[in-house]
Amino acid sequence: MRQNSEDVKVMKDTLYIIVPCYNEEMVIAEAASRLRQKLLKLIENERISNHSRILFVDDGSKDSTWEIISKLHNQSDSFVSGLRLASNVGHQNAILAGLYSAAEVCDITITIDADLQQDVDAIDSFLEKYHEGNDIVFGIRNTRKTDSLLKKSSATLFYNIMSALGVKIIKNHADYRLLSKRAILTLMQYKEVNLFLRGIIPLVGFKTDVVYFDVKERFAGTSKYTLGKMVTLALNGITSFSVKPIRLITSIGFFTFIVSIIVSIVHLVIHILGGIPIQGWTTVILSIWVLGGLQLVAIGIVGEYIGKTYLETKERPKFVVWEFLDKQ
Repeated sequence: MRQNSEDVKVMKDTLYIIVPCYNEEMVIAEAASRLRQKLLKLIENERISNHSRILFVDDGSKDSTWEIISKLHNQSDSFVSGLRLASNVGHQNAILAGLYSAAEVCDITITIDADLQQDVDAIDSFLEKYHEGNDIVFGIRNTRKTDSLLKKSSATLFYNIMSALGVKIIKNHADYRLLSKRAILTLMQYKEVNLFLRGIIPLVGFKTDVVYFDVKERFAGTSKYTLGKMVTLALNGITSFSVKPIRLITSIGFFTFIVSIIVSIVHLVIHILGGIPIQGWTTVILSIWVLGGLQLVAIGIVGEYIGKTYLETKERPKFVVWEFLDKQ
């Protein structure tokens, strides 16, 4: 129940902090402890309701992640809720599962990674922006100094490509964001199977703002977001929000056709004028390799779009909830 910013002191909105987890047994307890302290402080200052919770979403973990979540949930003062998915459906779908489940019992959600590299203290700023009337608040990292050179370079390249393709995306925004209940209910109307939330959520509309935060070192464990998963996410983003790659193939095809016509005319004129026969073995071989490579790339790009269409037409569920532990 939002009121004006001058009435923040009497706000009693219920906040759910959604934490997607995959094999995070080494960080769950510490993350729960830190987030609990943040919730207690916010409740004490009457910024949020005492029904607010930390919702850990277990994305089909193979370690003891769910056992730890269940144990924390059973503690009387933990503020921990748990959502167990029937199988591993990926980071984006795990976030979506948490959002959909939380929307039934809360007013505001904030998503954050289990390693808490995203600054927990930025939650205060998220809530301030929400009380100013924003339904969506994007967390944007100040720098990428904690990233490896490869990750930093690939992220910069990805955002540049997405911008060039005309995709509306917030640069240096991960999945640290606030969504109001109204924003989540609107997000539910988007039925894409190939999820890229960083591209979908800016399309939802409503009033938005940003919060800048510093990224911290991971306090335990290792990142589960491998290079392969990052590449998959990038491909999902590009092919789910732009048809420009296919149009680029068409442009290259027209350009190649025009060049071939010009080269054919030049060779014909030389032959008619009795010119010296062209020893074009190297040129022919290179042309075959180049055009063959372009054709394979083109087929691959078209196939990616066809594959996504195939998956969308199946209309399979994005996730299946096995168990939901919550206390109100």
